[in-house]
Amino acid sequence: MALTEQNVEAEMEAANQVGDPPADALVSDLIDNREVDGVNGLFRTIGTLKHGQDLSQLPTRLAEFLQEAAAEPPGWSEADVKAAEGFFDNHHGVASMLQGTVGLIGTYLSPTGAFTLRSTGRLGGVEGPGRRLSQSSRLFIGMGDRGALRDGSLAATVTKVRLVHSSVRQLHKKSGEWDYEKWGEPVSQKYTAGAIGVFSVQVLEAMKNLGVHVSDEDRQGFMCAWHYVNHYLGTPERWLMPKDVDLVDRMWRIEREKEWKETDDGKFMTEQALKFYEREMVPPPAYAPFVAMVRHALGDKYADMAGIPSNAALDTGAALASAGHGLAGNTFGGLFGEAAKEATGTNPYDAILGQASKAFNSVQEYALTHDKDDQPQMHQELHDNR
Repeated sequence: MALTEQNVEAEMEAANQVGDPPADALVSDLIDNREVDGVNGLFRTIGTLKHGQDLSQLPTRLAEFLQEAAAEPPGWSEADVKAAEGFFDNHHGVASMLQGTVGLIGTYLSPTGAFTLRSTGRLGGVEGPGRRLSQSSRLFIGMGDRGALRDGSLAATVTKVRLVHSSVRQLHKKSGEWDYEKWGEPVSQKYTAGAIGVFSVQVLEAMKNLGVHVSDEDRQGFMCAWHYVNHYLGTPERWLMPKDVDLVDRMWRIEREKEWKETDDGKFMTEQALKFYEREMVPPPAYAPFVAMVRHALGDKYADMAGIPSNAALDTGAALASAGHGLAGNTFGGLFGEAAKEATGTNPYDAILGQASKAFNSVQEYALTHDKDDQPQMHQELHDNR
């Protein structure tokens, strides 16, 4: 059965009761044996694997899992790869920046998702936004690396995320705190489907809100890339998001209206993310126009739900462009650079998007190579914030 507009609500309710049995069994054994260091080493090992690499030196249970996990999505083709590469050739920087802002904040608008992240200290506590951005950056940046959809490197990165999700499920299962009747399975297939919607068609909507033109071919290519990621996250074909970007957009809009809500957990997570952006990425005076851009990209309705502050002085595009122009020589290094100009009847966001994405992605790149938490971390207990 494939997902359609007609069955998406019923299928998502079914998906809410399902985790990832093969990965869960593997991770459960590792946790039960208290092989925490071994699990973190496992993540690093997976991150270095390439397509077709000899797995004979790995433990048998891990090698068997990875062999099964390496299978391509059903019906995957060279045309799909080229379409995805075409999108990233044109939009990699802006898309990655929006995935690390609009995308991550969007996942906090799912009440269950926000609770899940906030309660897993190392991924969702006070230190969570930086760590989560650092780890997510491997995926956002890696998706656009030339050859990543061909050499197995992206598949290995996603498989690592898949095992992180399984570790979170095991933490909640063993904690005794998770309300299965109320919330379904932790990090369920429904949650995964929602995340795919946020990071694919929601990001495309954000690009449109900012006046970024994305061709129909590139929109389709971006969805192909997320279909690929969805598969390697361990999603059964029954709940795999289609490659058809317009169909996914329609299904996402149905689910978004049901699922996105204002919650204390969601606002807490957003607040922590904004503090991280200000501290590490875009300190004043660049911070205010940057947040104004993120707010416009997400839209006022959802920005209000997330608790993103509005700025009356930057309500109009012209004011935002002027702010960008005024920051060209600031000590931050010219976030808005020479590209920032006064609005003259053209899209005001053009003046800042390019330079903002460069600044944002430079921090993401730095996190990949310099952050102490340069690999996903397995928790020993729920709420562990060591």
